[in-house]
Amino acid sequence: MSDTVTDHHLPSRTNPLRIPNIIALVVLVLLVLAPLVIDVHGEAEVVQIESEAAASPDGSMSAELTDALADAEAGPADHDEHGGHDDHGVPPYWQIGTIPFVVLLLSIAVLPLLRSTMHWWEDNTNRLAVALGLGLLTVVFYAVVQGPVAALLAIEHAIPGEYIPFIMLLFSLYVISGGISITGDLKATPTVNAGFILVGTLIASFIGTTGASMLLIRPLLETNRERKHVVHTVVFFIFLVSNIGGTLLPIGDPPLFLGYLRGVPFDWTLVLWKEWAFLGVLLLVVYWIWDSIVVRRETPLDAALDDAIRRPLRLTGSVNLLLLLGVVFAVALLDPSKPIPGTEIHAFPFCRELVMLGLAGASLALTPSGIREANRFNYHAIVEVAALFVGIFLSMQVPLAVLKANGAELGLESPTHFFWLTGILSSFLDNAPTYLVFFQTAESMTPAAGEGILDLQNGGHIPEDLLTGMSLGAVFMGANTYIGNGPNFMVKSIAEQSGVRMPSFFGYMVYSVLVLIPAMILVNWLFL
Repeated sequence: MSDTVTDHHLPSRTNPLRIPNIIALVVLVLLVLAPLVIDVHGEAEVVQIESEAAASPDGSMSAELTDALADAEAGPADHDEHGGHDDHGVPPYWQIGTIPFVVLLLSIAVLPLLRSTMHWWEDNTNRLAVALGLGLLTVVFYAVVQGPVAALLAIEHAIPGEYIPFIMLLFSLYVISGGISITGDLKATPTVNAGFILVGTLIASFIGTTGASMLLIRPLLETNRERKHVVHTVVFFIFLVSNIGGTLLPIGDPPLFLGYLRGVPFDWTLVLWKEWAFLGVLLLVVYWIWDSIVVRRETPLDAALDDAIRRPLRLTGSVNLLLLLGVVFAVALLDPSKPIPGTEIHAFPFCRELVMLGLAGASLALTPSGIREANRFNYHAIVEVAALFVGIFLSMQVPLAVLKANGAELGLESPTHFFWLTGILSSFLDNAPTYLVFFQTAESMTPAAGEGILDLQNGGHIPEDLLTGMSLGAVFMGANTYIGNGPNFMVKSIAEQSGVRMPSFFGYMVYSVLVLIPAMILVNWLFL
């Protein structure tokens, strides 16, 4: 059966003229949120501590409460310096609190498959309604079982703490890379297709998995336009370019970026080059063999068209390459918890996100509209990610709280344990916050000194072998599902808009179970 569909099945495009106005609105919201975020955590803790004092028999504070109040009033910078925000532990009736997250995962997996809902689900407004509704149910759950302070802290962790930096990074890379056009139509041989995937895998660590994915997925699809069997090519592209390729630097993939913010040296991830190279070569060989078999199933007419329609590759919109570098520098240098290198100045909250939005706006202003038209660029893919992940980040607060509180009791002792548990949970919880939970778990188990202990730049310590296991698990196994890493959904959406009939949530997992899991077993056996 053909992997392609006709254009009348494609989702409608977002009006590009509305996007600059949306960017301006987001900038305004961030400027309003910035001073609030500075105080919200400390104010919430102050309210809770003062309430506990008022509830004491004489209305006075114990020494412990006095110290806690002083720490809460010290501000978020001090909290970050000592390991991040506090929390309220595992909420009572947490089994009920996980229901919205489970329902959201099932919605993503099942609704596109049901005849009665498949077309309804294509509308991003409906996706947002489901995701945000379930996310808000989680907030209500916190408010009911732990009070309004816990609900506010859940929102703070999920939205300004995680979702906004996550989606602003993806959005800026998506917009800027969408202004770079690589046009041309090569003969879609297994070697040419593998070459596209190889280049993406090599550059993903330097411009991010999102940037590499958005830069190369369109020319790859254009090259394969005359072929009918394209799904496996897009799936391996997601495996390698959208995930595994981002292993070597913190800017490559969000989990590694969070590790960098927690004190992992910027160049530490380069020690993962052996695992990265082994898995990359292995999967490229598997892909080449697979495509060499599948290409024989193309009809003689399709093969003749592919051979006849050829155009050399041509790059336009090169100014956006500089803007991509700007995003890389913003991510690496504008960390509010650290001084800007060479100065004693700290970036204010959301400074990094505002700079990235500014670079995205510059891309829209400087790039000729014809380039984006040649790319068939639209905002549907990033809007889909934004709509779904706002609910995912909110609803997964309860599962993450359970993991954080009980992680040390799970019997995690070896790199293998961290590799598999971080990886499997990253497949369903999004790899960035999952990585952070296991990072904190490993850090809490670490002696101050000893063989194999990595000194973090914030003064902490972590076993290097455990850090290796969780880093590989989060990055590699983020490819196991569409929701494991942000670019996965975007590539899927762009492929569908180009006429490729991508597999369902569970259909994609068939590929990952058959291909990735055996490869992960080999990585574990050889390196951990």
